[in-house]
Parts: sequence; structure tokens; C-alpha cells
Amino acid sequence: MKLKHIAIATLAVCGLALTSTAGAQDKTKVEFWTMSLKPKFTAYFQDLVQKYEADNPTVKLDWVDVPWDVLQTKLTASIAAGTPPALVALNVPWAYEYSLSEVIQPVDALLGADRGMYLEGAIKDVSFNGKVYGFPHYNGANVMAYNASLFQKAGLTQAPTSLDEELEAAKLIKAKTGQAGWSPALGKVAGLFLQEGLPLVENGKAIFNSPQHVALITKFAGAYKSGALLKDNLFSEDNFQTSIDAYKSGRLGMLVAPPSALTRVRDDAKDIYAVTEVAPAPLGPTGIAGGGWLFHFAMPRGVEGKTAEAAAKFAKTVTNDANQLVFDKLASTFPTTRKAALDPYFQALPANAGAAEKGVATGAKNMGAIRTLYVAGVPDFEQLNKRLQDAVEAGVTGRKDIKLALTEATDYWNSRLKK
Repeated sequence: MKLKHIAIATLAVCGLALTSTAGAQDKTKVEFWTMSLKPKFTAYFQDLVQKYEADNPTVKLDWVDVPWDVLQTKLTASIAAGTPPALVALNVPWAYEYSLSEVIQPVDALLGADRGMYLEGAIKDVSFNGKVYGFPHYNGANVMAYNASLFQKAGLTQAPTSLDEELEAAKLIKAKTGQAGWSPALGKVAGLFLQEGLPLVENGKAIFNSPQHVALITKFAGAYKSGALLKDNLFSEDNFQTSIDAYKSGRLGMLVAPPSALTRVRDDAKDIYAVTEVAPAPLGPTGIAGGGWLFHFAMPRGVEGKTAEAAAKFAKTVTNDANQLVFDKLASTFPTTRKAALDPYFQALPANAGAAEKGVATGAKNMGAIRTLYVAGVPDFEQLNKRLQDAVEAGVTGRKDIKLALTEATDYWNSRLKK
């Protein structure tokens, strides 16, 4: 009765103000988390939120940007507390692990016919056990930049199209010019194995000491011995800085990297940029191009009803063709939707295009072949991967027999996988 009297009094004093207040209270709140996008993308998301709320007055958006190194802890805590965000930006390996423990939920029904908006490779990246677990947002793609002057001196007339050709070209560049030919990140050897169609684990057992795995590492060992590979940080997971520094100084023949790297060459080494040509990053026998690392919006467990419906609608808006194009231009990334990937920005070369523009167009042509390469379903992968990295380094540098090094690492993996 008291609440009724208050309501009548409020109506008498404020007239239609109650309707306005009730409307605000009835709004569906959609809290969405991005990963380490502030401050560069603050204006982009603020503008997107403002326009979306204007077009959808029954929805209240709450944008929270979370540093990548605390996102997992924060997400787990929010779910445990019963206050998860409606959407959270994740990479594919994290999403796979979360799908196994049901931290995130499938979104097939919420995607509906809009599933067809996305590239099939992007949908496959966020599909686990036959269900789709996210709305694809943006991706990466490597290209091959090469020093045409070093190529000419080495007698090379075209860019390599396979890993074997890369290694042979690197050897020729070293032999004819004295410079290193290539700088693969052998700390990411797991991804190299997968791109070459060589799984690390089958039926719960590590198998990367097979003759095929040994043969691949033997090829790298031969290139290493000849001096064809840049040795600076060769076995680290991230040797990008040393690789691009070597390329800019003319000490490296081929640079496999995202197209955005070419703007650094343009700005820092105009002489090298002038002789830089661009080709697609070689595909493995799997037909998968390297450099893919897809981000998407996942929906945590516990998001239901109107909130889930509103969140899905917003996620499809954030990741639609128009909004992806704006974001990709700002971020130097690649889209996950079919129409955006065909936009002239990615496909048409401007007049007098340089290597940077060629890199964008070249990377876009590989978008259908982009997948995120990672080892799925292996507990404590980081620790196990370190043992694999050490084995590869020992084998490539000649400190240990390659077959023996890989077998010891395989045995270690299997001892841990049994637990």
C-alpha cells in the first residue's frame, strides 16, 4: 500500500516523468568486455555505443576494457560471483578451453541465419565439438616481404610458395650474398608442425617424434648449419623485433609478418622499402596460411533470456561488415565477414601502391585460408611446449641427435598426459 501511495504522489507531481524513469529501469543491460583496446580504440567504441543505443533505446551498453593478462582471472571471478559480462572478447585457444569447462556457451541459435555473414574459416575457428562458441570479430594474416635486390643477386626469380622452397631460397641468399635468408620463429614450432599437417597429439598420445616430424626439423637443421637462418632469437616465441630490424638493415632476405610491419620498413628504411616486393605467405600442405589469430565475442555461461538476445544482436552489429571495416582500418587487422573481406580497401591496389598497400591486398587474398593454429586439449601446454622448444633447439643447433631429442620430449609429454 505504501508503494502505491508513493507512485500516485509521484504521478501527481511529475506527470510523465514516471514513464521516463520506468523506461530507463526496463532497459536491458549488455556489459561487454574487450581485451587491451584502450586507449587506441576508445573513440571508436564510444561512437559505436552511442549510435547503437540511439538505434536501440531499450538497450543499455556498458563497455569494459580488460588488460589481456588479467582477463581470464577476472572472467572466472565474475562467473563465480554470478555477475558475468554478456559478451567477452577471447582468442581461440582460450575459448576452446573455456568451452570444455562450460565457462562459455554455444551461440548457434542466437547466430541463426547471420552465420552466413562470416567467412567459413572464421566460423570453424570458433566451433568446438560441432557447436559455435562466438561471433568472429577480427583476424590476422601474414605475408612475405622480400628484398628484391638480394633475390636478384641470389638468382631467385620468384617468391617461394612452400616451406621447402623458403628454406632453399634462404640457403641461396646466404650462399650468394652472405646475408641470412629467413627468420622463422622456431619457438612456435608447434604451429609449424600443424601448418605442415603434422599433429603433435593423437588419441591422447604425443607423436611428434615420427619420421615426418624428424624430417622437418632436419630440414631446419640443414638451413641453420648453412647460415641461412637469422640466428638472433631464432628459438624464441617472438622474434619479430629482431627479424624486422635485420630486414630493415638489409641483413635478411625474407620477412614473413603482418602487412602492418611494412609500414615500419617504409618509415624507418626507405632504401630497403624501395626494393621490397610482397608475395603471399606460403601455405602448408594443409592449405592453411600462417599468421591467423582470430578474436571473437563469446557469451559466458549464465547469460540468458533478453540479455542473451540483446547481447547477440549487439555482437552481430559490432562484427558486421561496416563496423569491421572501420575497426580493421584502425587496427591494421583483417575482417572475418565475407563482404568486408571483398571490400576495395582490401582487394584494390591504389595507383603507385607500395609494399605496405600490396601487403594488405595480398593478405586479404588469403583470408579464406586463415585459421588459428594451436594445440587443443593438452593440459599444462605451456610447460610441455617448453620441453618441445628445448628439444627442437638442441636438434637444430646440433647439440643433440634430432630423433633422440624429439623422442625424449615426446616421452616427457606422454608421462604428463597419462596423469
